[in-house]
Amino acid sequence: MSYLSEEQHKIVSDAVGEAELQTSGEILTVLADRSDGYSDISLFWAAAVSFTAMSLFAALPQPFLDFWDSLSGGWGNDWSTGQLASMTIALGLIAFVATWAVQLWDPLRFALIPSLVKTSRVHEQAVKHFKVGAERRTHGRTGILIYLSMSEHRAEIVADEPIAAKVSAEIWGEAMADMLSEIKQGHIAEGMAAGVRDVGQVLSEHFPRDDTDENELPDRLIEV
Repeated sequence: MSYLSEEQHKIVSDAVGEAELQTSGEILTVLADRSDGYSDISLFWAAAVSFTAMSLFAALPQPFLDFWDSLSGGWGNDWSTGQLASMTIALGLIAFVATWAVQLWDPLRFALIPSLVKTSRVHEQAVKHFKVGAERRTHGRTGILIYLSMSEHRAEIVADEPIAAKVSAEIWGEAMADMLSEIKQGHIAEGMAAGVRDVGQVLSEHFPRDDTDENELPDRLIEV
Protein backbone atom coordinates (compact mmCIF):
# COMPACT_ATOMS: atom_id res chain seq x y z
CA MET A 1 0.00 0.00 0.00
CA SER A 2 1.43 3.36 -1.06
CA TYR A 3 0.57 6.41 1.02
CA LEU A 4 2.45 9.05 -0.95
CA SER A 5 2.61 10.22 -4.54
CA GLU A 6 5.87 10.75 -6.41
CA GLU A 7 5.62 14.47 -5.71
CA GLN A 8 5.17 13.84 -2.00
CA HIS A 9 8.14 11.47 -2.00
CA LYS A 10 10.17 14.33 -3.45
CA ILE A 11 9.18 16.61 -0.56
CA VAL A 12 10.79 14.18 1.89
CA SER A 13 13.86 13.37 -0.22
CA ASP A 14 14.50 17.07 -0.86
CA ALA A 15 14.29 17.74 2.89
CA VAL A 16 16.85 14.99 3.51
CA GLY A 17 19.19 16.40 0.87
CA GLU A 18 18.95 19.93 2.28
CA ALA A 19 19.44 18.77 5.87
CA GLU A 20 22.56 16.79 4.95
CA LEU A 21 24.18 19.88 3.42
CA GLN A 22 24.80 21.06 6.99
CA THR A 23 25.92 17.82 8.62
CA SER A 24 28.06 14.73 8.15
CA GLY A 25 25.11 12.76 9.51
CA GLU A 26 23.17 10.57 7.10
CA ILE A 27 19.38 10.53 7.44
CA LEU A 28 17.33 7.54 6.31
CA THR A 29 13.52 7.75 6.16
CA VAL A 30 11.14 4.78 6.16
CA LEU A 31 7.33 4.85 5.93
CA ALA A 32 5.58 1.59 6.83
CA ASP A 33 1.94 0.60 6.56
CA ARG A 34 2.32 -1.47 9.75
CA SER A 35 5.10 -2.94 11.85
CA ASP A 36 3.60 -6.38 12.50
CA GLY A 37 0.70 -8.63 11.55
CA TYR A 38 -0.22 -9.16 15.23
CA SER A 39 -1.53 -12.66 14.53
CA ASP A 40 -0.53 -13.65 18.07
CA ILE A 41 -2.78 -10.94 19.50
CA SER A 42 -5.67 -12.02 17.26
CA LEU A 43 -5.11 -15.60 18.39
CA PHE A 44 -5.14 -14.51 22.02
CA TRP A 45 -8.47 -12.71 21.70
CA ALA A 46 -10.04 -15.58 19.75
CA ALA A 47 -8.90 -18.09 22.37
CA ALA A 48 -10.02 -15.82 25.23
CA VAL A 49 -13.53 -15.36 23.80
CA SER A 50 -13.78 -19.07 22.99
CA PHE A 51 -12.75 -20.10 26.50
CA THR A 52 -15.14 -17.54 28.03
CA ALA A 53 -18.05 -18.80 25.94
CA MET A 54 -17.39 -22.43 26.92
CA SER A 55 -16.97 -21.47 30.58
CA LEU A 56 -20.29 -19.58 30.60
CA PHE A 57 -22.04 -22.53 29.00
CA ALA A 58 -20.53 -24.93 31.52
CA ALA A 59 -21.51 -22.68 34.45
CA LEU A 60 -24.96 -21.64 33.18
CA PRO A 61 -26.10 -24.14 30.56
CA GLN A 62 -29.87 -23.64 30.92
CA PRO A 63 -30.21 -20.29 29.07
CA PHE A 64 -28.28 -21.76 26.13
CA LEU A 65 -30.37 -24.95 26.15
CA ASP A 66 -33.61 -22.98 26.40
CA PHE A 67 -32.56 -20.90 23.41
CA TRP A 68 -31.76 -24.05 21.43
CA ASP A 69 -35.09 -25.59 22.40
CA SER A 70 -36.89 -22.43 21.21
CA LEU A 71 -35.30 -22.87 17.81
CA SER A 72 -36.70 -26.39 17.60
CA GLY A 73 -40.27 -25.38 18.30
CA GLY A 74 -40.12 -25.08 22.06
CA TRP A 75 -39.94 -28.80 22.77
CA GLY A 76 -37.57 -29.63 25.58
CA ASN A 77 -34.84 -32.19 25.11
CA ASP A 78 -33.26 -34.60 27.50
CA TRP A 79 -29.63 -33.77 26.80
CA SER A 80 -27.05 -36.48 27.35
CA THR A 81 -23.57 -35.82 28.73
CA GLY A 82 -22.07 -36.47 25.28
CA GLN A 83 -24.44 -34.00 23.63
CA LEU A 84 -23.65 -31.34 26.22
CA ALA A 85 -19.91 -31.89 25.69
CA SER A 86 -20.36 -31.63 21.92
CA MET A 87 -22.35 -28.42 22.32
CA THR A 88 -19.65 -26.97 24.55
CA ILE A 89 -16.94 -27.73 21.98
CA ALA A 90 -19.10 -26.44 19.10
CA LEU A 91 -19.82 -23.21 20.96
CA GLY A 92 -16.11 -22.72 21.62
CA LEU A 93 -15.23 -23.30 17.96
CA ILE A 94 -17.93 -20.92 16.75
CA ALA A 95 -16.74 -18.23 19.17
CA PHE A 96 -13.12 -18.75 18.13
CA VAL A 97 -13.81 -18.52 14.38
CA ALA A 98 -16.18 -15.56 14.76
CA THR A 99 -13.71 -13.61 16.92
CA TRP A 100 -10.85 -14.34 14.52
CA ALA A 101 -13.00 -13.32 11.52
CA VAL A 102 -14.11 -9.96 12.93
CA GLN A 103 -10.47 -9.10 13.60
CA LEU A 104 -9.78 -9.27 9.87
CA TRP A 105 -11.26 -5.76 9.86
CA ASP A 106 -8.17 -3.66 10.53
CA PRO A 107 -9.78 -0.86 12.61
CA LEU A 108 -11.07 -3.41 15.13
CA ARG A 109 -7.88 -5.46 15.09
CA PHE A 110 -5.69 -2.47 15.90
CA ALA A 111 -8.17 -1.21 18.49
CA LEU A 112 -7.77 -4.51 20.34
CA ILE A 113 -3.97 -4.38 20.39
CA PRO A 114 -2.61 -3.03 23.70
CA SER A 115 -0.77 0.26 23.38
CA LEU A 116 2.43 -1.10 24.91
CA VAL A 117 2.47 -3.95 22.38
CA LYS A 118 2.15 -1.50 19.47
CA THR A 119 4.94 0.66 20.85
CA SER A 120 7.21 -2.35 21.36
CA ARG A 121 6.60 -3.82 17.89
CA VAL A 122 7.13 -0.47 16.17
CA HIS A 123 10.40 0.01 18.04
CA GLU A 124 11.57 -3.50 17.16
CA GLN A 125 10.78 -2.99 13.48
CA ALA A 126 12.49 0.41 13.44
CA VAL A 127 15.64 -1.13 14.89
CA LYS A 128 15.53 -3.90 12.27
CA HIS A 129 15.29 -1.37 9.44
CA PHE A 130 18.08 0.65 11.01
CA LYS A 131 20.39 -2.37 11.28
CA VAL A 132 19.77 -3.28 7.63
CA GLY A 133 19.81 0.19 6.10
CA ALA A 134 21.94 2.49 8.23
CA GLU A 135 23.89 0.96 11.11
CA ARG A 136 27.67 1.14 10.49
CA ARG A 137 27.07 1.95 6.84
CA THR A 138 28.66 5.40 7.02
CA HIS A 139 32.33 6.33 7.43
CA GLY A 140 31.84 8.00 10.80
CA ARG A 141 28.91 5.81 11.86
CA THR A 142 26.62 8.83 11.72
CA GLY A 143 23.50 7.20 10.33
CA ILE A 144 20.06 7.97 11.75
CA LEU A 145 16.66 6.54 10.87
CA ILE A 146 13.28 8.27 11.00
CA TYR A 147 10.64 5.55 10.98
CA LEU A 148 6.88 6.10 10.72
CA SER A 149 4.35 3.26 11.10
CA MET A 150 0.92 4.36 9.94
CA SER A 151 -1.43 1.69 11.29
CA GLU A 152 -0.03 1.99 14.81
CA HIS A 153 0.15 5.82 14.66
CA ARG A 154 3.71 5.74 15.98
CA ALA A 155 7.15 6.96 14.95
CA GLU A 156 10.69 6.14 16.04
CA ILE A 157 14.10 7.77 15.64
CA VAL A 158 17.03 5.35 15.84
CA ALA A 159 20.63 6.60 15.67
CA ASP A 160 24.09 5.12 15.27
CA GLU A 161 26.12 4.76 18.46
CA PRO A 162 28.28 7.92 18.07
CA ILE A 163 25.12 10.02 17.66
CA ALA A 164 23.34 8.34 20.57
CA ALA A 165 26.41 9.00 22.74
CA LYS A 166 26.19 12.75 22.12
CA VAL A 167 22.46 13.29 21.70
CA SER A 168 20.03 11.96 24.31
CA ALA A 169 16.75 10.43 23.21
CA GLU A 170 14.84 13.34 24.79
CA ILE A 171 16.43 15.77 22.32
CA TRP A 172 14.54 14.11 19.48
CA GLY A 173 11.25 14.94 21.20
CA GLU A 174 10.87 18.22 19.32
CA ALA A 175 11.45 16.52 15.98
CA MET A 176 8.85 13.90 16.85
CA ALA A 177 6.35 16.54 17.98
CA ASP A 178 6.76 18.63 14.82
CA MET A 179 6.46 15.55 12.64
CA LEU A 180 3.39 14.11 14.34
CA SER A 181 1.53 17.42 14.49
CA GLU A 182 1.57 17.55 10.68
CA ILE A 183 0.80 13.86 10.25
CA LYS A 184 -2.26 14.10 12.52
CA GLN A 185 -3.64 16.63 10.04
CA GLY A 186 -3.08 14.18 7.17
CA HIS A 187 0.12 15.84 5.92
CA ILE A 188 2.38 12.79 5.92
CA ALA A 189 5.10 14.03 3.59
CA GLU A 190 5.19 17.47 5.19
CA GLY A 191 5.36 15.86 8.64
CA MET A 192 8.29 13.64 7.75
CA ALA A 193 10.04 16.60 6.11
CA ALA A 194 9.58 18.64 9.31
CA GLY A 195 11.08 15.80 11.32
CA VAL A 196 14.00 15.58 8.91
CA ARG A 197 14.71 19.31 9.21
CA ASP A 198 14.68 19.15 13.02
CA VAL A 199 16.96 16.09 13.05
CA GLY A 200 19.29 17.78 10.57
CA GLN A 201 19.49 20.87 12.78
CA VAL A 202 20.49 18.80 15.81
CA LEU A 203 23.03 16.80 13.81
CA SER A 204 24.60 19.95 12.38
CA GLU A 205 25.42 21.11 15.92
CA HIS A 206 27.20 17.90 16.87
CA PHE A 207 28.33 16.55 13.49
CA PRO A 208 28.96 19.50 11.14
CA ARG A 209 29.64 18.78 7.51
CA ASP A 210 33.25 18.95 6.28
CA ASP A 211 34.78 19.21 2.82
CA THR A 212 35.44 15.47 2.55
CA ASP A 213 31.90 14.42 3.39
CA GLU A 214 30.11 12.16 0.88
CA ASN A 215 26.49 11.13 0.59
CA GLU A 216 26.59 7.51 1.77
CA LEU A 217 22.91 6.66 2.26
CA PRO A 218 20.02 7.24 -0.18
CA ASP A 219 18.03 10.45 0.33
CA ARG A 220 14.81 8.89 -0.98
CA LEU A 221 11.94 7.90 1.28
CA ILE A 222 11.47 4.13 1.51
CA GLU A 223 7.89 2.85 1.68
CA VAL A 224 7.39 -0.68 3.00
